[in-house]
Amino acid sequence: MTYALALAALADPTRRQVFEHLRAGPRAVGELAEEMPVSRPAVSQHLKVLKDAGLVADRAEGARRVYYIDPQGLGALRKWLDESWGEALGALQAEFEASPSAAGRPGAAGEKRKADDTHDQRRAGSKKRSRQRRSRSRL
Repeated sequence: MTYALALAALADPTRRQVFEHLRAGPRAVGELAEEMPVSRPAVSQHLKVLKDAGLVADRAEGARRVYYIDPQGLGALRKWLDESWGEALGALQAEFEASPSAAGRPGAAGEKRKADDTHDQRRAGSKKRSRQRRSRSRL
């Protein structure tokens, strides 16, 4: 199963609804059809697509088939989502760290304090030099 098949299968709202009903536990086609606004053959078709995508599996129980969510299929989809999420967070962090604005960044207050201290030191030095010049000019 590839994540693309799973995403395509879950793109249909009715199919997602069938899948959601299976979250409560294994169900036969007839049980699912009773809970849905579509016919039993339509539910069967949706289950076939979900099964082909690896999201559900089935087992025989007497004369009927019982469908359930396939953990292996969900695992492949989850792996893809985790990888995508990790990449997205990494890109966001890189963008954040490269941002010229220090506002809101961890340590930004300390960086701003350093810049303010440097500015204050320069200003104090400038004032001191101005006083020295004035006192020399009086002599």
